[in-house]
Amino acid sequence: MKLPGEAIQLKMAPIERILELKAQAREAKTAKQAGVLALFYPATTNETHLVLILRKTYKGVHSAQISFPGGKREAEDASLLETALRETEEEVGVDRTSVSVVKELTEIYIPPSNFFVQGYVGITTKTPHFIPQENEVEEILEIPLSHFMDDSILVTKTLSTSYATNIEVPAFLLNGHVVWGATAMILSEVREMLKAVL
Repeated sequence: MKLPGEAIQLKMAPIERILELKAQAREAKTAKQAGVLALFYPATTNETHLVLILRKTYKGVHSAQISFPGGKREAEDASLLETALRETEEEVGVDRTSVSVVKELTEIYIPPSNFFVQGYVGITTKTPHFIPQENEVEEILEIPLSHFMDDSILVTKTLSTSYATNIEVPAFLLNGHVVWGATAMILSEVREMLKAVL
C-alpha cells in the first residue's frame, strides 16, 4: 500500500511553515532523530485498540502531551525501528519481540524540539499487560479502533504552545484528551491508511 504521505500529515499541522523548516533542518544537519510506534493490539474486550501515552509534566516542549511510545535514538540503536521498539518496551512494557512491524510511515519534522521522527505501525496478537515507565509516563491511553475511526473526534482547539499564544490548531479528541501537533499528524496518516483497508 502506498503511504498517504505529507499531504495527509499536514492536515493536522499546527504551523504553515513546516515544510520550509523541515528543509532548513535537513540542510543544517543538526536535528536529532527519534522513532515512535503506533501499536495496535487486541484488548480484553476483543476489540482492536491503539496505545498512546500521556507524558509527565517536565521542563520541555513536549511536557504533559499525548504521544506515541517512542523516543530519541541512542548510540546503541542499530536503526530507528530499533529505537521505536526499545522505547515502546521501556515506556509501556510491551516486549519488542512480540511486535510485528507492518509499515514504515512518512518521516515528520518537529521544529520546536528540532527532531526528525520516524513512525512505524506495529501489531501484537497478545493483549499487553502495560507497565508505564514511572519517570516518563503519566498515563497509558487505550484507544478503541472504532473510536479512533469516528469522524466526531476531529476538532479544532485554541492552544498556547512553546512557540505561539492562542493559536487555532486541528486536533483529535481521544478518550477525552486533545491530541495535536506531531502526534496528530502521524495519527492522520495512520487513520487515512486504515480508511483504505477497513
